[in-house]
Amino acid sequence: MRFYKILIYSVLVLFISCKKEQISVAKKDKKLISYVNPFIGTGGHGHTYPGATMPFGMMQLSPDTRLDGWDGCSGYHYSDDEIYGFSHTHLSGTGVSDYGDILLMPTTKVIFNSGADGKEGYKSKFSHDKEIAEPGFYKVHLEDTNIDVELTVSKRSGIHKYQFPDSENQVIILDLEHRDEVLDFKIEQISDNEILGYRHSKAWATNQKLYYYLQIDHSFTLKYNKSKTKAALKILNQDNEPVNVKIGISAVDIEGAKKNFEQEIASKMFWAVKEEAQETWENQLEKIVIEDKNEDNKVNFYTSMYHVALAPNLYQDVDGRYRGMDLEIHETKDFDSYTVFSLWDTYRAAHPLYTIIEQEKTNDFINTFLAKYDEGGIMPIWDLAANYTGCMIGYHAVPVIADAYLKGIRNYNVDKAFEAMKHSATRDKLGLDSYKKFGFIPVEKESESVSKTLEYAYDDWTIAQMAKDLGNEEDYKIYSERAQYYKNIFDPNSQFMRGRFRNTWFSPFDPYEVNFNYTEANAWQYSFYVPQDITGFTKLLGGKPQLEKQLDNLFSAKDETSGSHQADITGLIGQYAHGNEPSHHMAYLYNFVNKPHKTQEKVRQILTELYTNSPDGISGNEDCGQMSAWYIFSSLGFYPVTPGSNQYIIGSPLFAKASINLENGKSFTVVAKHQSEENKYIKSLTLNGENYEYSYINHQDIMNGGNLVFEMTNEPTKWGTKDEFIPSTEIKNHLIVPAPFIAKGDIAFKGSTEVELKSVDETADIFYRIGYKGAYKKYEKPFTIDKFINLSVYAEKNDVKSAIITTDFYKIDPNIKIDLKTKYANQYNAGGDNALIDGITGTEDFRTGTWQGYWNEDVIATVDLGSKKEINEMAINFLRDQRSWIFLPTQVEIFESKDGQSFTKVKDWKAPKLFNTDEVALTTVSINKKIKTRYIKVIAKKLGELPKWHLGYSHNGRSWIFIDEIQIK
Repeated sequence: MRFYKILIYSVLVLFISCKKEQISVAKKDKKLISYVNPFIGTGGHGHTYPGATMPFGMMQLSPDTRLDGWDGCSGYHYSDDEIYGFSHTHLSGTGVSDYGDILLMPTTKVIFNSGADGKEGYKSKFSHDKEIAEPGFYKVHLEDTNIDVELTVSKRSGIHKYQFPDSENQVIILDLEHRDEVLDFKIEQISDNEILGYRHSKAWATNQKLYYYLQIDHSFTLKYNKSKTKAALKILNQDNEPVNVKIGISAVDIEGAKKNFEQEIASKMFWAVKEEAQETWENQLEKIVIEDKNEDNKVNFYTSMYHVALAPNLYQDVDGRYRGMDLEIHETKDFDSYTVFSLWDTYRAAHPLYTIIEQEKTNDFINTFLAKYDEGGIMPIWDLAANYTGCMIGYHAVPVIADAYLKGIRNYNVDKAFEAMKHSATRDKLGLDSYKKFGFIPVEKESESVSKTLEYAYDDWTIAQMAKDLGNEEDYKIYSERAQYYKNIFDPNSQFMRGRFRNTWFSPFDPYEVNFNYTEANAWQYSFYVPQDITGFTKLLGGKPQLEKQLDNLFSAKDETSGSHQADITGLIGQYAHGNEPSHHMAYLYNFVNKPHKTQEKVRQILTELYTNSPDGISGNEDCGQMSAWYIFSSLGFYPVTPGSNQYIIGSPLFAKASINLENGKSFTVVAKHQSEENKYIKSLTLNGENYEYSYINHQDIMNGGNLVFEMTNEPTKWGTKDEFIPSTEIKNHLIVPAPFIAKGDIAFKGSTEVELKSVDETADIFYRIGYKGAYKKYEKPFTIDKFINLSVYAEKNDVKSAIITTDFYKIDPNIKIDLKTKYANQYNAGGDNALIDGITGTEDFRTGTWQGYWNEDVIATVDLGSKKEINEMAINFLRDQRSWIFLPTQVEIFESKDGQSFTKVKDWKAPKLFNTDEVALTTVSINKKIKTRYIKVIAKKLGELPKWHLGYSHNGRSWIFIDEIQIK
């Protein structure tokens, strides 16, 4: 009997222990820095650099192989075979060039020419066979001079170590002209082995200030070039010892640069600084430890961990001083100040990742935002070196703050943060005036109107969530309503998000077309961007089956785009573009329609096909950590589709085991049993030993520590498919009524036009008024407009009214016709064939749809007045926006004819001599004399090939002609 009791007890113990399986944390098998490949992203369009830097450090000491061009944004491209030198600041994965400050280049003769012009210079050939890149360390052999170069760094300082081939002719070139336009500079030798100075420069950041202090462990003599922007340091090194160049930098002043140098590296040997840098990186990488047999996957993961820690960058000296957004000097001991916030990219996944593994820094980032708000008047959109760059859209410092706040990260002034968030949302620039007034941004009011409306709406939702938590009901209502403005740009007919042009849908419509209605994307790539109200969006589409169908169509569509060439649209799976951020959440939307196995399929495909252990292993710009953050989250098995919801949507984990080592001392471990290339589907899931059916996980579950155990299988299962287990985001309160739109009718017409009105909400009543006077009528059926007049419309439901939208209708003289011998570009049609005679003139912003654009074509147009008429005056408008490749025609010829057969030239206008300017301007070609005629022919001749000084020249670029309104009086 006793035997049976023992047996039963043993079985029970075994059963309980199996049920509550003990999960150990993941252990590293060797140093994690050995898995980092800094060359990933240096090829293709990744735009990363391989040099030495510290986690979130101020200095990025790296080789420069490329001086300009889009793929030279980081200063280095893997396809190059020449090095110009080693500069101390670089950007990681951006789509615009800057930095490359204070270039040093060891060589064997005094020479000030870089060699970029093809003549003899200080640049040198190099080979990847003799190049090493590791976290905190870089080494290369310069073939032309037989010099070995090693680089390492601290946070604000660094060391170059040069081994020359012999003791003679040891020269170091110091170049302050490198890359950017120099505004001011200084090179001053203060002893036989010290130099100090500064460089103020203009590029993407239009007023960047950087100071330096440099010390060499050998004496040298100095020789300047004529302009004193470069210096040659002749090293005195009789025994041919290694030459160590130590340098500190600062955005504050020379004193700050010297303090940074003294505190960080002054008394340290090269090997000691390298050791400290690599130990710091090892600690950084240990924040997440993975176990897996696939070496390439481990390299991809830890290189991603490396990339997410390259930015934002420390922008504060050791004494607490920093340069603020007013370009003045400030000081703080309470937080570290940072710069390089690529917020349009990083708010999606990089900053949510920081809320897990970088909570202290997240507080610093937010305190930095608030300081910038105080200093510059508004929180930045894309901050670079204390400069507002004006780059990208949205006000995405807002969701970064809201997401952190709602996760309990609050070591900052919460009231000021909320004030700054609302301030960003209540300006009248960048289309916000129209957005607030109409509930969407009309095409004719602001470029990229669809993308801006969608991203503003999401940002506003995060303000609403924070307002709700703060008990602020008024703001909760305001911003909940604004969060629904996406409904105003949803076209129920095409089922895409589209531009509203004079309250009609911008047409002709092609969802593959990349045009000025979207930011670096087309309709496919932005029409799923409603992360704050996926339930409401699903209802607009017609239900879950329709959303699923649209997603299927997205991933199976042809992988080509039309319209404008957009280099950022890469990594295509159908029209899913992983190389650009608006697509990043889309694969996870299948969870919201009860089909998590499709999310698992797509996520695994992206992880394994679009990230590789190679220089071109990133499918687009790395974008300051966002591309890598997607990989980190997705390879762990979940992703933040909606930052601010505190939910992560579950996908398909890539590793056998991964442990997140949290700052609170706890660990959260993810285990994927039986995970393999085939076993990408979830069979079952447990959270801390309990069965878990939900296809999402909450932030607090991770922060509490514990374990998430997947059991994987090779075919789809029913896991996570029941309604009660799927994720959702839904706006339930303060519902709006979308503004009605003109579904049929020509804004510019001949004779008359029949107008039909519709609303996204078919149950809402529509009211309209023709002209400025009289009462509004309830819309019952289409009506006719036959004169120049305006139409005002609104919708109403349950005593809730939409905004009133007013549209001017233009009547074209029915006797006037236009014959276009050349065809305009569809995305720049300005309303169609009659756009040049419709009476509507273009503004200075070509992206608002009021200009007709012709690419690499002469414009030939003939206007038929219907009969002979006396013309008193004639004018034609052309746009010059050379930064956007829009040039004036080289020549404009105007002819008149009485019979349409024989034409006489009445004007021959020649364009002014080309010059390099970013100024946008309108030019009018006019005739101010009386002519009695019937036909007017205009020939505007293209420039064609872009001038050599233009950015597009290296891309074999061709010019545009933008023309609007042939005005005949």
